[in-house]
Amino acid sequence: IYEKYCQNKPRSEALWRQCGDCQFFQECQRRLSHKLPLDTYLLKPVQRITKYQLLLKEMLKCSKNSEGTAELEEALETMISIIKSVNDSMHQIAITGFEGDLNDLGKLLMQGSFNVWTDHKKVQSKVKDLARFKPMQRHLFLYTKLLLFCKRREENADGHEKSPSYGFKHSLKMSAVGITENVKGDIKKFEIWYNGREEVYIIQASSVELKNLWVSEIRKVLTGQLQAYRGKVPHAVPHVGFL
Repeated sequence: IYEKYCQNKPRSEALWRQCGDCQFFQECQRRLSHKLPLDTYLLKPVQRITKYQLLLKEMLKCSKNSEGTAELEEALETMISIIKSVNDSMHQIAITGFEGDLNDLGKLLMQGSFNVWTDHKKVQSKVKDLARFKPMQRHLFLYTKLLLFCKRREENADGHEKSPSYGFKHSLKMSAVGITENVKGDIKKFEIWYNGREEVYIIQASSVELKNLWVSEIRKVLTGQLQAYRGKVPHAVPHVGFL
């Protein structure tokens, strides 16, 4: 429910800019004796979703090692998960140019902005050398089936700040992806390779913590694929993309 509500928030804001001065809404506000206009109340659920976790954290501080602590910890974990899910979904609806159906890609696990260097065997040498030294700014979306590379764009429209959009550039099937956790010379970098290192992407996160989160999540996806494959073909030895 929260995801759909937050996803529709930009639309409700646009409608309010068009209809906010309508006599109907002004009359409703007067009859209900509301001091604030409707758009203020429409913002409340979005604001409160982040306040719930703060409330739960304060409750935990006051109830250490007491009855109900486990339930509060579970509630906080659930609330943090909901906030992440809402935030990820807000970025997902801003993806443009992807011809497939995003719902077919599985669960959206992670999303974020990175510096990306590429090294492709089939690319001509001059372009290849440039790609090695000059990073691209890319926003990555990790799904269970696909890894999307997008370019972030921001525009202003009608004097109002517009949410960023993410122009689709290319994607990698997770079934053909491998990962190298450490890249020499920078502890914030990791490496994603594709089709037996035919394509190599060096990813630089903004922090070591963020890098570790992504590496961990990608490993979970690859491990899940391995387990599913073994379940179908018990004696087979599939390609495993860990280094």
